[in-house]
Amino acid sequence: MRRSSASRSRRSPSATTIVREVARWALATLLLAAGASHLTWGRRGYRIVVPDWATRLLRTDKDMIVVASGAAELMLGAALVALPADRRRVGAAIAAFFVAVFPGNVHQWRTGRSAPLMRTDRARFLRLLLQPVLVLWALWCTGAPAGSARSSR
Repeated sequence: MRRSSASRSRRSPSATTIVREVARWALATLLLAAGASHLTWGRRGYRIVVPDWATRLLRTDKDMIVVASGAAELMLGAALVALPADRRRVGAAIAAFFVAVFPGNVHQWRTGRSAPLMRTDRARFLRLLLQPVLVLWALWCTGAPAGSARSSR
């Protein structure tokens, strides 16, 4: 016997749904904390991560790039919580942001410069390995399709 759509909508959420929800909230918390740190206590230290070529390309200084990335993290974290209907698009934007900041992580690792929470070569190298995990996390927990132009419409 088939269940009606009304009875299906009353089912409790699956374990995967719950894990994704927790993962979304954890990602939002991470983004909000990182954004706040870029604008406050870590601001000065994060300038070290910005490659010189980025200032030339964007025609601005390192501090402005740090402030802009912090503001982006705050907006993305807030959007993840405040815009559930657009979570797939937000997830894709978060993944794109993580890809966009990767050159800064590579620069920090190659130059061996310390920044907040990244004081050793090992920590800087592990941070590089974490970046693809962050991209996949953003895509998975939001249901954003990886490698596809499809998104929530």
